[in-house]
Amino acid sequence: MLVVDAAVIITACLSEIGLKALGREELVAPHLMWSEASSVLHELRWRREISAELTTIALDRLTAADVSARRPKGLIEEAWRVADRLGWAKTYDAEYLALARLLKCRLLTSDAKLKAVGSSLVNVVGPSDL
Repeated sequence: MLVVDAAVIITACLSEIGLKALGREELVAPHLMWSEASSVLHELRWRREISAELTTIALDRLTAADVSARRPKGLIEEAWRVADRLGWAKTYDAEYLALARLLKCRLLTSDAKLKAVGSSLVNVVGPSDL
């Protein structure tokens, strides 16, 4: 099992091979991942950084992604503890770390800052580590 964050999913949805790049692992994410990913895709289109056609493809990949939403008991509280421990005002990224902690699995991210800081709490890997 592998927790995936929005950064990884967005990159995969925009790539030609889609989510196949993430391998055969069981992928899970907190519910906020879909809102974050959709918001970033909308912003990229709004700024005209991606075409309408690519936006449609990416959104189709996002909605069809074989990623299970997970919200185990205590997720929000654990995200608060993680954010406090790391000195973060917001709990968005902390929720990914908290989910990986609660499920006792790795977190996959392409966010270098999250990988560096989060590695003190869980096993955080990047796409090249798969």
